Amino acid sequence: MQDFRDLSVWQKSHGLTLRVYKVTRTFPQEERFGLTSQLRRACASICANLAEGCCRHTDKDFARFVDMALGSASEVEYFLLLARDLKYVTESDHAVVDERVREIKRMLTGLNQRLRR
Repeated sequence: MQDFRDLSVWQKSHGLTLRVYKVTRTFPQEERFGLTSQLRRACASICANLAEGCCRHTDKDFARFVDMALGSASEVEYFLLLARDLKYVTESDHAVVDERVREIKRMLTGLNQRLRR
């Protein structure tokens, strides 16, 4: 069992979550319980799944939570694309945040592969 805060992928995911909270402050009020909420929850879910997985006693159990974190990262990727297409975020903001999500997905995939060996 390890401290989730020591995982670089958790650190990057937490940073992404903070950034997403900042970006979504400018979303239209009518999206407060829609896209804003979904995007924030999916982002926080990446971190939460990593935190929960770290306390599991086997690598196989931890890998299951990494899989869920990867699914949440894919949700974030889509919600950001939707926000861009709806003009809630600029192209440049989307590009920066999207690259962070892709990096996190690569890291999660690598962690998952190591855990399943």
